[in-house]
Amino acid sequence: MSSAEEIKSKLDIVDVLREYIQVKAVGANFQALCPFHREKSPSFVISPDKQIWHCFGCGKGGDVLSFVQEMEGLSFPDTLRLLAPKAGVILKYESSQEYSKRGRILDCLQAAAKQGQYWLENDATGKKMKAYLLKRGLTEETLKEWQVGYNPDTWTAMIEYLRTQKFKDEEIFAAGLAGRSDRGSAYDRFRDRITFPIKDVSGNIIAFTARINPDKEQTIPGGKYINSPQTDVYDKSRVLFALDKAKKAIKERGFAIVVEGQMDAIACHQHGFSNAVASSGTALTAEQLLLLKRFTNNLALSFDMDNAGQLAADRGIREAMALDINLKIITLSEEYKDPDQCLQANPEDFKQAVINSRPVMEYYFDKITTGKDLSKLVDKKEVVRLMLNMIVKLANKIDQEFWFKRLAESTGVSEQILRESVVVSKSTSGQTVPKTEIKAPVVAEATVNRDERLADILLAILLKAPTYIPYATSHLEPEDILLENLSQFYKNLIIYYNKFDVLEYDSFRLYLQEQDDKSIDIVDRLALLAERDYYDYDDNALKSELSKVLLELKRFSLKRRIKKLQDQIGIAEAGSDKIDINDLMTEIKNLTEQLNSLHSL
Repeated sequence: MSSAEEIKSKLDIVDVLREYIQVKAVGANFQALCPFHREKSPSFVISPDKQIWHCFGCGKGGDVLSFVQEMEGLSFPDTLRLLAPKAGVILKYESSQEYSKRGRILDCLQAAAKQGQYWLENDATGKKMKAYLLKRGLTEETLKEWQVGYNPDTWTAMIEYLRTQKFKDEEIFAAGLAGRSDRGSAYDRFRDRITFPIKDVSGNIIAFTARINPDKEQTIPGGKYINSPQTDVYDKSRVLFALDKAKKAIKERGFAIVVEGQMDAIACHQHGFSNAVASSGTALTAEQLLLLKRFTNNLALSFDMDNAGQLAADRGIREAMALDINLKIITLSEEYKDPDQCLQANPEDFKQAVINSRPVMEYYFDKITTGKDLSKLVDKKEVVRLMLNMIVKLANKIDQEFWFKRLAESTGVSEQILRESVVVSKSTSGQTVPKTEIKAPVVAEATVNRDERLADILLAILLKAPTYIPYATSHLEPEDILLENLSQFYKNLIIYYNKFDVLEYDSFRLYLQEQDDKSIDIVDRLALLAERDYYDYDDNALKSELSKVLLELKRFSLKRRIKKLQDQIGIAEAGSDKIDINDLMTEIKNLTEQLNSLHSL
């Protein structure tokens, strides 16, 4: 058995996909909103029995490996590397070339984190840094759980250690652990700093954020924290600190707490708010928000929102509103500068702040109307201007409708004037409303014509209930199916069933593979179509549905044949073609009689 097959055999597809998307049981299968295109109704189906998935919106499908590969943007070897530990499989590489560059970078980062933990415990300065962290309120258990470390105050201690672990200099640089001076000499990027590993959603260390030695923060210019540079495994716009630890709690609690700093996130988890993640001090990006939408559509932000203008301009707020995310704002008491400080002083205060978090539009409206006298024209115009700037950012039309009414009632300005003001504002500024651009691919089911959809249904039912194949073939020939690939698939079904007098999904799929047939994707899609739409049908209901489909397909086939003959007659009459028109007319008559006689099967 290959490593890939071993991994698939030991993993349950539903359990793995649950780490990425919210799934709901429907009959014997599961459904979800597709993560690969934008949709409002679930068209993504997972079969735990067949261990496959398919989206009937965008047309993508496959097994657990293909899903993770697509979601993570990995090569196939890297996908195996990611899933092997989950499955308890030890990968065996026949040559070093098989072990990817990405894999070496991840191993290098893991080794750096482990050594950083050692130095935090054993280096003289590292012990002082540990004492500082404990004084800041972190526990011994938290330090170990988050793999907090320290890099000594020397130029190349980490580089030299990693060399002893057989990592090449180019791999150390590729991992972002080293830099070069103006003179070209290498140095440790995080020397004399406390290090916090940054992990991807699957728990792989992909980067570090590092805090300056607190004894030196007054003497060394720049911010307290530095992060790894962008690498082949780390793109800060696509990563949320602590999401690997928070994703389960986010799904269980139904929302995510988003804080700014890593220490805020760690403090949240230490005090039981295990659904917290950090944006690492930057505005939320569309990619980060889409990452969170895999697990929830409800976010509570604990950011510095003192300035109303800052809130309106915040890119993360705009992105969230454009994605129709339910957004709330957590407001801390003025005595606390951030969640970390609040949790150290009084965890109950933070709990109440989370409970009392308010929808972003409510928060913003109260913020900009505080101190304003709406009977004064100047204040009224300012409130209307600021609120309209936020209302047009809302992706949901129902939300927009509510806030147009609310603003009209509060200011005494008619809804019509408010709406006209938005239109005028857009046209005069020449700018469009900021909005995340997510283009949904063409929906397959909406673009195929009716007879092609009917062919899908026919074949799906026959896969689910193959004993009806003789009944189907007695009424419909493969040539009656318009689409060539579906017609060929129908032939394969008939040949296989006639040969073995039985049809079981796995065996039939293997048969198609051995025939080097191109129908593998079709068999998976149709099998899931049957399970999605006919999971609760009994034999009588299935046969009734099958009869209707066969009848319609036969009608479409006869109409196409009649139309083709009529076209031939037209060509013959227009030219010198010596085709016998009488023979064509006779054939049309016979086909028309067959069509008129089709009332039931």
